Amino acid sequence: MLGKYIHGGHTVYDIKVHIVWVTKYRYPILRKDIGYRLRDLLRQGCEARQIGLLAGHIRPDHVHLLLSIPPMLSVSQVVKYLKGRSSHLLQDEFQELKKRYWGQHLWARGYFCVSVGEMTEEMITKYIEEQGKQNDDNFQVTE
Repeated sequence: MLGKYIHGGHTVYDIKVHIVWVTKYRYPILRKDIGYRLRDLLRQGCEARQIGLLAGHIRPDHVHLLLSIPPMLSVSQVVKYLKGRSSHLLQDEFQELKKRYWGQHLWARGYFCVSVGEMTEEMITKYIEEQGKQNDDNFQVTE
């Protein structure tokens, strides 16, 4: 999927984001069976929502994902879905997590997100600037 546009019913897009989130209290619990199960759950969740899972890495206390997100979903919707589903299912399957996280919150609040793309901000700005007459305003109308 890298470098290719994705065609939807009425859209053509390439929306990639790097997302990171951590375990509550940064406990290093994502090891061995729990880490492998989390990987499977994230793959299943992405497939169910037509989210491209381009790369991922599960560390003992945090998760890195590079995702291709369809335009009808927001980043916050994707993170909420993946964190919520994985937390619920992991705690159901691994009793040691249910004991440690008695409040049923496996993940810390919040997440890190940055957009990733083939074009830089400078490239887009230059393209827009070259579309018509230049003046001091960076938002122009071609007459």
